[in-house]
Amino acid sequence: MRVLIVDDSRAVRALFKSLLTEMKFEVVEAVDGVDALEQLRTAGPFDVALVDWEMPRMNGLDLVKEVRSKPEWKATKLMMVTTHTNFDSVAEAMAAGADEYLMKPLTSEMLAEKLRLLGLVF
Repeated sequence: MRVLIVDDSRAVRALFKSLLTEMKFEVVEAVDGVDALEQLRTAGPFDVALVDWEMPRMNGLDLVKEVRSKPEWKATKLMMVTTHTNFDSVAEAMAAGADEYLMKPLTSEMLAEKLRLLGLVF
């Protein structure tokens, strides 16, 4: 399984990479939405992308919308992983095309459960 981690925080990317590597995922990182689109074009396909909301150049919500507008990325599962904790943000992300929503801070168990719900971890 291949995962794209999209977050402008190096520490968050390192934490997710460690957790996902333990779960046997092949990990590719992107520092923002613009970088993520380039990784999708050049290093894809990915089974799932973990997408932060607040990032420079292109935020996570705009990235979700852009990915969902491209038929070639239709199979990529998108999970918003963010500090946005209000119901309106969850609804907005899901309406834009996110498949799951996970709030920071999180545990490895929480991440694994969301990946199970997406059919990516058994």
